[in-house]
Amino acid sequence: MLHISRNISIPNHEVELSAIRSQGAGGQNVNKVASAIHLRFDINASSLPDIYKQRLHCLNDARISKDGVIVIKAQQFRTQEKNRQDALERLQELIKTVTVTQKARKPTRASRSSQQKLREKKIRQGRIKLLRGRVVEN
Repeated sequence: MLHISRNISIPNHEVELSAIRSQGAGGQNVNKVASAIHLRFDINASSLPDIYKQRLHCLNDARISKDGVIVIKAQQFRTQEKNRQDALERLQELIKTVTVTQKARKPTRASRSSQQKLREKKIRQGRIKLLRGRVVEN
């Protein structure tokens, strides 16, 4: 069971983990041992609330396919167990990002005095720029 928050958790049968051979340097061990983990999580078939499914689909993340499947490849560590833990933590963090609701922005207006100061600053700056112009001699 993967716990996202107090109310939300994902059962193990919804997360598909498969071991694959890791890429990169590592000597003969890389060619023999399947230490990397390939995690697949189908958003549509999951038990997540609909609002979180919708937010996950709206994320602009390369790990989420057009079919709504999250694919995470973990190969940072040399052992399969550490990579499995890393992949699950990354899935957990991804889902946690959509569970947080952003506070609604209250539109504000600039105060009258700040508007007046801005106007005065622009006038002063304009006068300075006028003085930088070419000097005309009579």
